Amino acid sequence: MRGWLALALSLTGLTLTSAAPVPATQSKSRQHLSRQDPSSSNSTSSPSNTTDASRPKLVIAHHMVGNTYPYTKSDWASDIALASSAGIDAFALNVGTDEWQPDRVKDAYDAAAESGMGFKVFMSFDMTVMPCASPDDATTLRNYITTYASHPAQQLYASRVLATTFAGESCTFGQSSVAEGWKTQFTQHPDLMGDGGESKVWFMPSFFVDPATFGGYDGVMDGALNWNSAWPLTIASSDSNAPSIVSQVLSTTSNTNSTSNSTLASLLSSSTTSTSDAAQQALGAFTGTTTDGQYLSGLASMPNGGKAYMATASPWFYTHYGQDSFNKNFVYYADAHLYPTRLSTLVSNCDTIDMIQLLTWNDYGESSYLGPIAGAQPNSQAWVDGFEHTGWLSLTAYYAQAFKAGSYPEVKNDTVWMWSRPHVKDAVAGGDGVGRPDNADLLGDTLWAVSLLSSPAQVTLSTSPTNTRTFNVDEGISMLSIDIYAGDTMRAQVVRGGETTVDVNPEFTFQGAAGTYNFNAIGLRALLVLYSDVDHSRFNEL
Repeated sequence: MRGWLALALSLTGLTLTSAAPVPATQSKSRQHLSRQDPSSSNSTSSPSNTTDASRPKLVIAHHMVGNTYPYTKSDWASDIALASSAGIDAFALNVGTDEWQPDRVKDAYDAAAESGMGFKVFMSFDMTVMPCASPDDATTLRNYITTYASHPAQQLYASRVLATTFAGESCTFGQSSVAEGWKTQFTQHPDLMGDGGESKVWFMPSFFVDPATFGGYDGVMDGALNWNSAWPLTIASSDSNAPSIVSQVLSTTSNTNSTSNSTLASLLSSSTTSTSDAAQQALGAFTGTTTDGQYLSGLASMPNGGKAYMATASPWFYTHYGQDSFNKNFVYYADAHLYPTRLSTLVSNCDTIDMIQLLTWNDYGESSYLGPIAGAQPNSQAWVDGFEHTGWLSLTAYYAQAFKAGSYPEVKNDTVWMWSRPHVKDAVAGGDGVGRPDNADLLGDTLWAVSLLSSPAQVTLSTSPTNTRTFNVDEGISMLSIDIYAGDTMRAQVVRGGETTVDVNPEFTFQGAAGTYNFNAIGLRALLVLYSDVDHSRFNEL
């Protein structure tokens, strides 16, 4: 699989809307996103810069320390350089209980400080594995905070040590309630109190609770991390309404050949009378705006105000563990350009969103990784090896800059990202002992593409000599798609004034059969022309 990757820049993978099939001679232009109009005139909120330097807009990537056993400080330095080039400001270090993890955390902090890039790190406590039943259990958490509070690479927010969790909504630390446990043993424990009577920690946990109950966590939460906003979890095979939601998402913009950020924001706006309530609800569930609103409302109801909101975005999700292992075998719906769609939505609403956490940098077991395949995989090699995702980082850079600056950057070079899966969704893998993953029925056999153009051009997607779509595309970003069938390949071309500026034609065949199931993403990014390696130095020159 790596053979064809060496021909292109790298892999990608996600979606938003389906492009209507049209002959090349009848391709239509579509609305486009200009640098001066970051989202659309109908967006629910327009981007604005933060006015408090101690509370900057941040783009963060979730880094699984548990997958870094063989890492050295130089490995951390490599990750940091790559992440920084993609507009990522910090790593959230997901830590558990392995005795070797504190050493990796130290290397991460030191590598960030020595990078000279201003890159930061902070703790994200995985409370699904860290004990939290007794007061002593909180000591480990506090020690991480006190050890690195003054470290030059510590990410601060509102001049306090930023910290998050994965879960923790059942932790009492031996106290009478969850809120009392976190308050007395962590956020307001004497070890973490400053001279002015204020906690040294800015705590934004990912508690899996109803946001309407946030008011009960006064003195604990300074904000919230909305972990599950990265994926449309309500779109699942177990929900009888899921096929209808998928249909609404894919058909809402079927009158156009592509969907830009401005078109998406217009569709999500309640003032868009041409969009049905059902379609708006489907798009709200798909893009995460529904759960964003619930979290923002819950935070606004908390005493004292000033709470921060950390939304999430993810490029993919597929996990394939059997009952003799982690016993999880499913996909989250990531068709319809999920990743750029979610990022576009967050940019549109960045006056109410303080931070974005990208899920993830290196969670290979769930196929959500944006970073290179490195470190120690959690027995996920069967569906991860050969499926690089680093091509998505340059797409991330475009949106990260827009989120933090309040306007989209000028596009200097033509770029195309495209991705699909390795085999048809209905393939039968007779040699797979784990079985077909849940939710696979909801997926389509589609080649997804995103173009980012410096000026108008024609973009052609092809999967075979008889299956081709050509689009007249304006400058800026566009989301395109074409059906793909067993035996097909993938190709994308950008032509302007008779000159081909991008031509991507990798050695890839969409399989009709499979020995084992693999619903991971496979695709690539091409910038101007093909390169032999990923040219990460170009990430900031989009």
